[in-house]
Amino acid sequence: MHRFTIQSNHYLNQDIQAFYHTDYVGYQKPGNPEYINTLKNTYTDVPISKLTSAAQELESVLLEDLPQILSILQLKSLTVCVVPRAKRDYQPEQLLFKLTIHNVVKQLNSFSDGTDDIVRHTNTKTTHLRANTPNYNNDGATPYPGITIETCNILSNISDKNILLIDDVYTRTVNIDEDAIQALLDKGAHSVAFYAVGRTVYNQF
Repeated sequence: MHRFTIQSNHYLNQDIQAFYHTDYVGYQKPGNPEYINTLKNTYTDVPISKLTSAAQELESVLLEDLPQILSILQLKSLTVCVVPRAKRDYQPEQLLFKLTIHNVVKQLNSFSDGTDDIVRHTNTKTTHLRANTPNYNNDGATPYPGITIETCNILSNISDKNILLIDDVYTRTVNIDEDAIQALLDKGAHSVAFYAVGRTVYNQF
């Protein structure tokens, strides 16, 4: 696991401690954490056996990294939230990333489950797909400051909590994660740290 800082910008009003497991070097490139892409299951055509294997790989990573984060932050507890996917409606087999995080949190002492505390109610643009992707209606707004609060319901029980916000991939300049962090702070979170399974290499500086 690696540490970095998400720096303040026009989406985010303070620097944030952040962590990631491995580099994300590009779709299907050698060494890339492809289990992340598998779990997206964008076209709902991934075999169940492959989804299960990807979820198990993610679970192993989370069980290794999350306790380390708690120790580094020197906190007694963390509430785990998840950056929601871009669209309002997904099939259950497209939400296995969040479900795996939920299952891991239930196994760990000192972690509380907030995986359903941020829920998308209005579609936004899926940022990891190229423009005009065949057979995919990529409707919704592109990222703008405040998009999380305007397109999501955020439960009030995050108030005064120390939050660990998790996403699958962090890409600098996209700003979806920065905006989600700021939304949690605006809704009263005591603190927010961030964790991504992968961090995109070509945009990390």
